[in-house]
Amino acid sequence: MSKIFTAIGLMSGTSMDGIDAAIIRTDGENLLERVQGAALHKVYSPSNRKLLAAALEVVQTEGETAQLVKLAASMINIRHAQIVKELLQNAGLEARKIDMIGFHGHTILHRPEQAQTLQIGDGGWLSTKTGIPVVADLRQADIKAGGQGAPLVPVYHQALVKQAGLELPVAVLNVGGVANVTYIGTDGELIAFDTGPGNALIDDWVKQNGAGDMDKGGEIAAKGRVKESVLAALLNNSYFSQDPPKSLDRNHFSLERLEGISLEWGAMTLTSFTALATSRADFFFPAPPNKWVICGGGVHNPVLMAEFQKRLSGEILSAEDLGWSSDFMEAEAFAYLAVRSLKGLPLTFPGTTGVEQPQTGGVLFEPQK
Repeated sequence: MSKIFTAIGLMSGTSMDGIDAAIIRTDGENLLERVQGAALHKVYSPSNRKLLAAALEVVQTEGETAQLVKLAASMINIRHAQIVKELLQNAGLEARKIDMIGFHGHTILHRPEQAQTLQIGDGGWLSTKTGIPVVADLRQADIKAGGQGAPLVPVYHQALVKQAGLELPVAVLNVGGVANVTYIGTDGELIAFDTGPGNALIDDWVKQNGAGDMDKGGEIAAKGRVKESVLAALLNNSYFSQDPPKSLDRNHFSLERLEGISLEWGAMTLTSFTALATSRADFFFPAPPNKWVICGGGVHNPVLMAEFQKRLSGEILSAEDLGWSSDFMEAEAFAYLAVRSLKGLPLTFPGTTGVEQPQTGGVLFEPQK
């Protein structure tokens, strides 16, 4: 019997809404068990989000030595330590009962074509602060081996699909700031890539128009219509014809095409854009998936889910339909990846990031006294 590890996974996504934390028990291979009640989301304050956005902007020109980047990294460290403490309290667990933390940090730069990816957050500091071993820097080994460094979650999606006994092929779509898909073929083949925008463009449009931080529940988009000429212009992007593996920086797409249209029409157009961009993924699959399983923040937007129903082939399910967690799947995945890293098992594959051979990764940090 393989050893069963109890691991915390932490995720701060490109939507910059907050931090997700979850505890799972796993052998890093076939056994996956969510610890009930041991999941937590903490929102970033407006000042936290502003700092992250500023760091994301300044790193483009000044690099990771910029003072704003250092301040953002310090904030990431502190907020992640806080959520670990609160998560353990909520779960009634002591730190010594946790084998490791999978720590993603926060991506502020992703340019795989230039072999660059930057996640701020200090695994060593977090390990010492929490008293728990931390596995961090999970993307770097893949980048150094010639991969895209993203997406990392597909091997967890594959394990979930296998455990659920779903008929293959299946596509699992995670809709965060950027949307990414994992395709599991009939022979277990993994194909994964970023499909295009997720929630980030919609969020940015709503913020730009002074209507809040997001289109909660799709309420703004529901009052608008699709501006077909703008949608066509957005879809006229070379990324969609590029063969996978491929991945996106959060700011790859801009809002320039939407100038002059209303808040509601813009939100609806961008919502449709996310769904149509996802539908282009079908071109790169060996056969259409029997099911699309939708997870991530986008699953809570009924207007977006309706667009997926309209645009995608196959049955559309939410993660909750299968007893999975839409909100905490990525956090769970980083706990799973940490265990795989510790065991030297692959995290990325030729069909997910473009590496020539399956690639492990991650750096283990032990608490310092």
